[in-house]
Amino acid sequence: MIWLLGDIGGTNARFALLYGDGELSAIEHRAVADHPDPESAIEAVLEQRGVRPDAAVLAVAATVEGSGTAARARLTNGAWSFESRALARRLGFAEVTLVNDFAAIALAVPRLAEAQCVRLGGGPGRLDAPIAVLGPGTGLGVATLLPDQSVLVGEGGHVTLPAVDDREAALLAILRRRFGHVSAERVLSGPGLVSLHGAVAELDGHPVHEARDGAEVVAAASAGCPGATSALDAFFAFLGSVAGNVVLTVGGLGGVYLAGGILPRLIEPLRASRFRERFEAKGRFAAYLKPVPARLIVEPDPAFLGLANLARGLEAESAARRQGDSGAAAAPGSSALDA
Repeated sequence: MIWLLGDIGGTNARFALLYGDGELSAIEHRAVADHPDPESAIEAVLEQRGVRPDAAVLAVAATVEGSGTAARARLTNGAWSFESRALARRLGFAEVTLVNDFAAIALAVPRLAEAQCVRLGGGPGRLDAPIAVLGPGTGLGVATLLPDQSVLVGEGGHVTLPAVDDREAALLAILRRRFGHVSAERVLSGPGLVSLHGAVAELDGHPVHEARDGAEVVAAASAGCPGATSALDAFFAFLGSVAGNVVLTVGGLGGVYLAGGILPRLIEPLRASRFRERFEAKGRFAAYLKPVPARLIVEPDPAFLGLANLARGLEAESAARRQGDSGAAAAPGSSALDA
């Protein structure tokens, strides 16, 4: 079979073809805003490639309702919606499977080489324990890889963001005036970094330089802007607190892996930040977290490692079902192959 693999976020959609020999094509990037729906983006990719895949597995930055080929979703931070059966029918695929985008990244973790990650402290991690995966991008994704290689996905990005000290409490008070509920994603994302920058500027009395996106805040920090530098420092500290909370919640002694589009461009600032200090700062459970390894995934498109493995597993399951159906239809005493 030829599979279409897709990793679709609120800003960018990435597509690749997985061929029967295991070869993965080049990954093509499309801006979500350039297409009215996922079907038109996929059709544009396939027309350019001149290939019609048999089936698709799409990882989407959304809550996926239902399961398998009877699933539906709508981007949390975008206008695209998905319904697996309608997609398969319109695109002429045998099936379309939808999964959460961080489920795909979690499935990729065991397949990451050492060079595809940057160490952020801790020990080797326990092989018999869950692994937490989270990362800021257009939103904040969270998933857990269990020791049996299954994935637990919820909406961890929308938990209430905690304040550890008076300054953070003051920043959250400013953000609550704007948003009401301040979730982790309201700060730990590209748009969240912009909001945090504004809150820091208001709290410290700096001029507010309107940034269009998180990249502009990062650029301003690199240029020495005090407000942007303070915002980035607070961003890393909040990230450490949330990452530690996730590990405590899921028992993630196998490690925590950071992903998303923001952090790989900030390796040295992240290393020099309070991330690790705040990750471990859990009072009586600091010793519990101290040996837990933290890794930053620097592989540009890690979800495709997980999607490829998932596609092959679905193909094997489909083949087994077909063989079972054939065997059930065979005459008594004959084999499925004879039938």
